[in-house]
Amino acid sequence: MSGSRVALVTGASRGAGRGIALGFGELGYTVYVTGRTIQPGSARGWDGSVLPGTVAETAAAIDAAGGKGIAVVCDHGDDAQVAALFDRIQAEAGRLDVLVNNATFIHDQLIVKMPFWKKDLDAVGILDVGLRSAYVASWHAARMMVPHGRGVIAFGSSFGGSCYMHGPAYGAQKAGVDKFAHDMEHDLRGTGVIAVSIWMGPLVTERSLIARETHPEQYDGFIESAENPQFTAHIIDAIDRAPNRDELSGQTVIGAEIARTLGVSDRGKERPSYREILGSPRPKNPAAVY
Repeated sequence: MSGSRVALVTGASRGAGRGIALGFGELGYTVYVTGRTIQPGSARGWDGSVLPGTVAETAAAIDAAGGKGIAVVCDHGDDAQVAALFDRIQAEAGRLDVLVNNATFIHDQLIVKMPFWKKDLDAVGILDVGLRSAYVASWHAARMMVPHGRGVIAFGSSFGGSCYMHGPAYGAQKAGVDKFAHDMEHDLRGTGVIAVSIWMGPLVTERSLIARETHPEQYDGFIESAENPQFTAHIIDAIDRAPNRDELSGQTVIGAEIARTLGVSDRGKERPSYREILGSPRPKNPAAVY
C-alpha cells in the first residue's frame, strides 16, 4: 500500500461517512471504512424504512471511484474492537495519514421536536459513540501518526456545536469534538500532525432525503443547497496540503468557507455558509493551563 495515502473513515456504511470515504477514493486514497452493518436491516430512516448500505458496499464503491476500499466491521462502542482496527491498519498499511471521526449514535427521535426529557434516555448514546469514541480513535491515530511526523485527525461536526440543534445531547457531542480539535492541537503542536473540526452544512444522505419527506417544513429549503459528503473529504485533503496547515490546526472551520479559501468546490458548485443564521465557531484560545 506504499503507493497511496491511507485514510480511516469511521461509521461509513452509509450517510456522511460513506460519502466522505468515497471522496477520498476519488482522490486515490486507500480507505479503511468501519461500520456495524453487514446486511441492511438494523438502520432505519425517520419514516421507519430500512436504510441501504453496508461497509462492504462502501469499500466496493471506493474501488469504483478510483481508490482502494477496505471494509472492517467494528463497533466503536467497544474499545477492544477499535484497538484491533488500528493494529490491523498498522500491520497492513504501516501508517495512517488521515482519520475522520464520523461514527456516531443516531437515535430515532433525534429530529423530533420535543424537549430532551420527553425523549428516550438512550438518546444520550451519542456521547458514547460520537464523542467518547472519537477520543479513543484519535488516541490510537496519534500513536501511529506522531512517529511518522505527519497526519490529520479530523472531526465531522456541525453548526449544532453553537446553536440549538436536535437537542442538548447532539449539541454537546458537536461542541465536544470541536474542543477535541482545539485541545489536541496544543498537544500535537510541532509533531507534524494536525487536528481540525469541520462544520458541514446540510448533507445529501439517505436519512436527510427521508427527512425532507417526513419534515418538509424543516428540510425543504436546506436540501436544495445541501452538500455532497464527498466535498468534506476534498476539503480535508486540501487542508492537509495547505501551506498554512499548522495555522488551521486546532480550528473549527465552516466547510463551505474554508473550501472557498482553498479553491475546493462541491461538484463544481460553491456551497453557502450558514454562519449568519446559525452562528460562528469559537476562535482558538491561546491560553493553556496545566
